Amino acid sequence: MKDSTGISMSVIRRLPRYYQYLTDLSNNGIERISSSELAEKMGLTASQIRQDFNCFGGFGLQGYGYNTAQLANALAGILGLDSDFSAILIGAGNLGKAVAAHLFSEQNGFRLIAVFDSDKKLEGKKVGKFSILHMDALEDFCKQNKPVTAVLCVPDNAAKEVALKLDSLGVKSFWNFSHFDISSILPNSRVENVHLKDSLMTLCFLIKSDMGKN
Repeated sequence: MKDSTGISMSVIRRLPRYYQYLTDLSNNGIERISSSELAEKMGLTASQIRQDFNCFGGFGLQGYGYNTAQLANALAGILGLDSDFSAILIGAGNLGKAVAAHLFSEQNGFRLIAVFDSDKKLEGKKVGKFSILHMDALEDFCKQNKPVTAVLCVPDNAAKEVALKLDSLGVKSFWNFSHFDISSILPNSRVENVHLKDSLMTLCFLIKSDMGKN
């Protein structure tokens, strides 16, 4: 599968990992690294890394490798981490509060501008610096502020209605923590799914498999 840029989604999904790793290397005083060294540390091949970077013009120098700080900065630009896309969060339960508190605290291309919930009892309570707004205020807020992205931390049975409402209000991208398949009803939207339970069950399977080998 390819993005609208023609670049494979598998390549795009590796970019954040490259960025994080190179940033850590630079912060730890490592100024340069070869593709083979980077490949060994990241569990990839040198050829794969060169092919991935060549999708964006290539960055290394023959006989020198990659400057870690320069490459990290270049990848930050490619990823759009210097952007300021406005985001709203729907669902102020424990997960929503954690996402609002910890995942919008650094430069990642997005700026959280509001938190919503359908529970009247939560209206006006604080999530970080935000007072929780009731869903009744969503339409007017979106018309006035035109958020680019919505973070969905809602139950699966509520996700469809919420996504359709947001789409009708001009929100076309979603960071989806529910298990509802938003793409099935909004095929032209940008959706990034985060399935925490799936990840935990995968870990459970791997541990169980390891124990079966003993």
